[in-house]
Amino acid sequence: MAERIKKLEKWLTDQVGLPPFSLKPASADASFRRYFRVTQGNKSYIAMDAPPDKEDCRPFIAIARQLKSAGLNVPSVHAENLEQGFLLLDDLGSSLYLDILNPDNADQLYGDAIASLVQLQSKVPAKVLPPYNRALLMQEMELFREWLLQKQLGLSLSESEHSLLSQGFELLADNALAQPQVAVHRDYHSRNLMQSRPNPGILDFQDAVNGPATYDLVSLLRDCYIQWPAEQVEGWAMTYFRQAVKSGVLLSEHEEKFLQWFNLMGVQRHLKAAGIFARLDQRDGKPGYIKDIPRTLSYIETVAARYSGLNHLAQLISGRVLPVFR
Repeated sequence: MAERIKKLEKWLTDQVGLPPFSLKPASADASFRRYFRVTQGNKSYIAMDAPPDKEDCRPFIAIARQLKSAGLNVPSVHAENLEQGFLLLDDLGSSLYLDILNPDNADQLYGDAIASLVQLQSKVPAKVLPPYNRALLMQEMELFREWLLQKQLGLSLSESEHSLLSQGFELLADNALAQPQVAVHRDYHSRNLMQSRPNPGILDFQDAVNGPATYDLVSLLRDCYIQWPAEQVEGWAMTYFRQAVKSGVLLSEHEEKFLQWFNLMGVQRHLKAAGIFARLDQRDGKPGYIKDIPRTLSYIETVAARYSGLNHLAQLISGRVLPVFR
């Protein structure tokens, strides 16, 4: 850790040529990336430290340019050193959505986030991004089986239970692939959105793909880190739908399928997220995300109970998984 910071300071001084500055931790995320605020008097930047043996900065740089070209508020890349895994970026501030959201400002903040999402989907060419195909969708859901059920909880499923779980995964993948395919941020939620001008500032977009239209929307509105009343979430979802139709992302005739797409897409995402939270604890020694698993599972339980092909999943979560966390 200390050695990486020394290398970062040397790069900023010797190669970037910054005048004297202070360097303080800004944030870390669930990956191996860390961020530092670089301050020079009244000016500040963000330095990304992404160890090259663990992270690849090239997708971040390429997608930042795509999003910037679409008029979205993302950090510009001022300097890069791919060999060492360092980037110097705009500082979009320190007000994460997660830290400031409340019932009084939620409509405004989510309204801004929805407008930016529609802009992303309508302006960023999805075909230049990797496909969010069946193999990737299934691989993500398997994280739930491997890391949460087996490694975190030590649950033993019968052959028929494994088969039912796999059938549920296939249903969810079918739902994702049936939707219009657009540019997908893939982590569009309150920890990656900043209150900024223009609002929101958008972070952590390096894993963007060409995928289902409702994926980012459900990430935003059924957030693993903050929960809102179901009626409010549905209202925001329909606000998105109207804007998406107006911009050409969706068609008006999609309305009858839209909420089902949204609901089932959320189950796919939350299976993935619950598995990742368990993996962060079990493999990476980051237990802080365990507290977010019950909220994430409760979304799945609520939706899965309403769809016959997912009844087994709902029963598994309510009967054998959630009780462990309560």
